[in-house]
Amino acid sequence: MKSPLEIVQTMLQEDAFSNWLGIQVEQIDQGSCTLSMEAHSEMVNGFSILHGGISYALADSALAFASNAYGYQCVSIETSISHIRPAKAGEKLIATATEIHRGKTVGRYEVIVADQHHKTIAHFKGTVHISEKVW
Repeated sequence: MKSPLEIVQTMLQEDAFSNWLGIQVEQIDQGSCTLSMEAHSEMVNGFSILHGGISYALADSALAFASNAYGYQCVSIETSISHIRPAKAGEKLIATATEIHRGKTVGRYEVIVADQHHKTIAHFKGTVHISEKVW
């Protein structure tokens, strides 16, 4: 079976959106993942703050990588996010995914998105379906 890093590298080869975001893998292991990216000016909304979809996408990628790192293909079946504080262009965002529960077919994860000062930007929760298909 592939290592967690090999799985994430395989996933990123076809993940145009995560690549467009400039996501960097800081840490990956079975059930956990830390990603980072820089917020760019084309990612802000009409309030000149980071569009919520960007922090959501970063958290969603962290969920995907953490859950798939076991070697079995997983897809999200439910996600939610709470935006805690705004981020601005030029800031570094860090998403840390932690596994809460992993059963035979369902896994639950929490992702904290923070800025470079370790202030929480968003709190994301996700549930994944764990398939029998191997990476």
